[in-house]
Amino acid sequence: MPKDNILLITTDQQRFDTINALGNQSIFTPHLNYLATSGIAFTRCYADCPICVPSRTTIMTGQRGFESGVVSNATHEAAMTAATRQRTTLPAMLTDAGYQTKAMGKMHFEPARAHYGFEEMTLPLDYMRQYDKKREFASPKIHGVGECEMEPVISTVDTKDSITQWITEGAVDFIETRDPQRPFFLWTSYTKPHPPFDPCRDFWQLYENIPMPEAVHGDWSATLEQTPQGFMEGCYENTNMHFFGPEQIAACRRAYYAMITQVDYSLGRLFGCLRENNLFQNTWVIFTADHGEMLGDHFMSQKNLFFEGSAHVPLLILPPAGRFANTNRKVDTLVEIADIYPTILEMAGVRPPEFVQGRSLLGEVEDRVFFGNSLNKHFCVMEDRLKLVYCASGGHTLLFDLANDPMERHDLSHDPAYAEKKERLWKLLVEHTRQYTPQVLDGDEFITQKAITNDSDVKNHWFGFHYHDYTVDTFH
Repeated sequence: MPKDNILLITTDQQRFDTINALGNQSIFTPHLNYLATSGIAFTRCYADCPICVPSRTTIMTGQRGFESGVVSNATHEAAMTAATRQRTTLPAMLTDAGYQTKAMGKMHFEPARAHYGFEEMTLPLDYMRQYDKKREFASPKIHGVGECEMEPVISTVDTKDSITQWITEGAVDFIETRDPQRPFFLWTSYTKPHPPFDPCRDFWQLYENIPMPEAVHGDWSATLEQTPQGFMEGCYENTNMHFFGPEQIAACRRAYYAMITQVDYSLGRLFGCLRENNLFQNTWVIFTADHGEMLGDHFMSQKNLFFEGSAHVPLLILPPAGRFANTNRKVDTLVEIADIYPTILEMAGVRPPEFVQGRSLLGEVEDRVFFGNSLNKHFCVMEDRLKLVYCASGGHTLLFDLANDPMERHDLSHDPAYAEKKERLWKLLVEHTRQYTPQVLDGDEFITQKAITNDSDVKNHWFGFHYHDYTVDTFH
């Protein structure tokens, strides 16, 4: 029996609550709606390390960040090289199983041009090189807003010349020129809605008269000064969003939504290609994001945190047409980015390596205890919708009951009614950390540092300025 094709679609920095069909009535996402209502929507998917490189390493290797040691963007070369030599990266295993494998879009590999098992790669670096040669017609990213800045700005190119459209056209070109005698694995990886928040003007204008949801604040984050400062360090280092007022935050969200809509509308071109080539009949489609975006919630911005805006991501799976009767449904069981690796291998009929602890999502999904480690500084444990987060900068502990408080407005860490449950989660977290990251512990306690408390404490602000550095794959 011929093997199925597999199309993995990822966005960069798209939080979980940005799909119209799943409840957000302020955003336009017709094609994500199609995936959500025709396929399976996993409504509780989390990144175990909500940062670009660690999540992509998890997708590539099947190992969570605390297992591989990749818990920051600093480097993943050793882990990826070892997996490639063992032929256990996802594309290497699929290539060896007879698949034509292609990466189209942002990979964020180190070194940037390393294939790590892919037969073919086309990167955002190629987009920039292409437009460097025709600057008299279009000049992307000359607005000067960096890769981590949250201020909204209009794209300096039309939609037809945008990196979003370029990634889609590259994916379509691959599908139309592929080897028809081999199944394909195509990772279509969009760079948006990662900053800069620079939608093309026509998408910005779509949202002119649509009110934006307000940023979330809780009893523990009523003011910037009241918010536990260890969680703010990344914001102070990389953005200005904690300075913004409500109208500015609404403008950021408007630009963020516009970029998601721009990706979604572009997916219509890709899905049209699948339909016209009769590929929905034998192609799996998976959509997810590497991590989310705090977007002003609790005064925070960007990722790397285990709050809902940062670590909770969308995950949609559309089976080949007519293959399963139990589609058009939601799965509320907790799942992880690490589950994508074994799920795709099962789609391809390939047995995953024995070390893989993620679970295929094609059968019944059982609940689990979730653990997360980001930067060896932010830690998380979740069980039965209770979430404990800990920050070693400042030694902050927060506890949330997501069943009753899905946006983490109420800290229960000092509530006597939750004392026993908090103690259980804390013991689970310490035991897990001792197993995987013992260097951050001193006995049964985490080694803590003093948290910075404002921008003036930051020695090296990094706002992600890029212009012609073609050594890193971080153009958005």
